[in-house]
Amino acid sequence: MKCALVHDWLVTMGGAEKVLEALIEVFDVPIFTLLKDEKALLNTPFSGRDIRTSFLQSFPKRQRYYRNLAPLFPLAIQSLDLSSYDLIISSSHAVAKSIRKKPGQLHICYCHTPFRAAWDLYEFHIDQLNPVKRLLARPTLKYIRHFDRKTQGDVDHFIANSTYVAKRIETHYGRHSTVIHPPVNTDLFQIAKCEDYYVTCSRLVPYKRVDILIAAFEKFPKKKLLIIGDGPEKKKLQAKAPQNVEFLGRLPHPTLRETIAKAKGFLFAAEEDFGIVLVEAQAAGVPVIAYGYGGSIDTVLPGSTGIFFREQTSSSVVDALIRFEKMQEDFESEKIQAHAQTFSKERFKEKVQSFVMNLLT
Repeated sequence: MKCALVHDWLVTMGGAEKVLEALIEVFDVPIFTLLKDEKALLNTPFSGRDIRTSFLQSFPKRQRYYRNLAPLFPLAIQSLDLSSYDLIISSSHAVAKSIRKKPGQLHICYCHTPFRAAWDLYEFHIDQLNPVKRLLARPTLKYIRHFDRKTQGDVDHFIANSTYVAKRIETHYGRHSTVIHPPVNTDLFQIAKCEDYYVTCSRLVPYKRVDILIAAFEKFPKKKLLIIGDGPEKKKLQAKAPQNVEFLGRLPHPTLRETIAKAKGFLFAAEEDFGIVLVEAQAAGVPVIAYGYGGSIDTVLPGSTGIFFREQTSSSVVDALIRFEKMQEDFESEKIQAHAQTFSKERFKEKVQSFVMNLLT
């Protein structure tokens, strides 16, 4: 069968792009996307590949301001012509799943999440905008939500990246999905000698809730928290941080992996659809202290590979840290690492290939 892959956009290398990277190792076919950034794709698996873009690629400064083009996303995704393909596999967290489909084509969507700005994070997203952008964003996101629900019927089979996302697919689309967890490069992480600090790794944006981790460490002046990552909230967070909280910014991958591996515990406060970084920490044998909602339910084994806190508040994090300090010696790095291996890239590729082949036979 003639096959094509569809992805929302290729302007950064994040978790969704890691999924697409694994998909092109299974299906070596053209990629259709709204727009791409050639510089961002240099020295990545996408460099030099057959990547076909929409008319949004002709817009100036598109790589930096592509989110401002959201009103055009529905038109742009349906302008892509995949009429000559038999099998369409979309990797979607926005509008890729809404690609135009003709009768006789098979469309499988690997859904990272229903478009969060239009659904679950609608009010949160609106609140982050200035008054002018807020006026424009409300009708735009409502239109995208209508478009999203209307076009979900063109997907023949949904794959969800977690049980949390599977429930949201059922809620928003009324559709069943099969859960296949995203690939994690677990082999890149090694167990290291533990040092006396905690670590978190995250984009510094509001919904990641790094603010509550910082507030929690105000109560533990003798405990150290290292924050890996960058983002628009950095200066605001730095202004609130006590002396025992250190911002490392973006780190080269080898340094990042080493810093995580030497931590006594990995902290994570976001409500994520999956949370690849939680598996990466466990691949280094590091126990996780995470918000017990969302994708973390699939990736962390309470009492074995980490613990949960139940509210996104600093007091809930404090309680979790106290519990963790008392039971730290109970965690075994080798067992934590073995659990992480169940999320390897090779296992992902095997499951996706098996899923597709079962549909075609």
